[in-house]
Amino acid sequence: MKGTFPIDKFSELRTPFYYYDTEVLRQTIATVRQEAARLGNVAVHYAVKANANAGVLSIIREHGLGADCVSGGEIRAALKAGFPASKIVFAGVGKADWEIELGLDADIFCFNVESVPELEVINELAARKGKMANVAFRINPDVGAHTHANITTGLAENKFGISMNDMDDVIDQALQMPHVRFVGLHFHIGSQIVDMGDFVALCNRINELQDRIEARHIRIEHINVGGGLGIDYDHPNRQPVPDFKSYFATYAKNLRLRPHQTLHFEPGRAIVGQCGSLISRVLYVKQGTNKKFAILDAGFTDLIRPALYQAYHKIENLSSDGAMETYDVVGPICESSDVFGKAIDLNSVRRGHFVALRSAGAYGEIMASSYNCRELPKGYLSDEMR
Repeated sequence: MKGTFPIDKFSELRTPFYYYDTEVLRQTIATVRQEAARLGNVAVHYAVKANANAGVLSIIREHGLGADCVSGGEIRAALKAGFPASKIVFAGVGKADWEIELGLDADIFCFNVESVPELEVINELAARKGKMANVAFRINPDVGAHTHANITTGLAENKFGISMNDMDDVIDQALQMPHVRFVGLHFHIGSQIVDMGDFVALCNRINELQDRIEARHIRIEHINVGGGLGIDYDHPNRQPVPDFKSYFATYAKNLRLRPHQTLHFEPGRAIVGQCGSLISRVLYVKQGTNKKFAILDAGFTDLIRPALYQAYHKIENLSSDGAMETYDVVGPICESSDVFGKAIDLNSVRRGHFVALRSAGAYGEIMASSYNCRELPKGYLSDEMR
């Protein structure tokens, strides 16, 4: 079954472009809010790095979510979209001074700190401004997620976070600094995780660390477990909303929160992934020696995930119900890696047909580039096409 798209409206637009189904987006956010509320004192921050389209951000903000930012640019985008600074958290292994100062000036809720040198700089810059910065420490729980190696982030040794062995020392240093306030712990083990056992392992590790810290009579107000829930790239029509029920229930069952604590989540892909599709036109159908090529006007400059992660996106011919034929679906970029899929079965393809690359709402438009001097793709909401 194909998705539903207003193809008559598409003919008025220059391809390639991103199309966001706001009904799917709103249904997803409503499910997040409903399932998260079962846990009690919960705060959900949308991970802006997944998609910073202004219209998408506005809808997410309208539904009361906060923002998880990993750059000064994302903080500015969140503030411009109307997210309250009190709901903004700022993570990232390499925060520049101007980005930290931007967060301090805006009075964001919390800096998720990833190293002692970063902590020292935050304290110094806050002192200059006469500010007090809330900090949480991103701890590497040494939990391996069953996902692509490039998006696994919770192991003992990588560029992100602070090792468990260094946790006590870092907390001690923070407690001695006059312009930072230690408020919690932050974790993130990876992305596109569909095995709930990975989150169970994270909960078990957090429980151990909480017990260790409480034995030192240190009070923790906030536990941030990051995001990571995956989406169904194979069947976007069958499962447009990810399994948030199982996701949040896993934390409710396995994480031993204290009554005074707030539990924070930072979903990104799970919120916006299924609402977005990259819409492209077929430029040519080329008959090779042993295969056919469907050559699109979209390339890896518009959607880099297949080239970068060998990621799969379901491809649909929106203009045809003809017999199924097999194609290599490729783009126009002068690189051999500019391939969206090999041996893909599509309804017979002709020049000018519209093709949709599904489940592209996360890490699609936001990662686009102007390589080959190509224009960046625009993004349109379904609300604009009614």
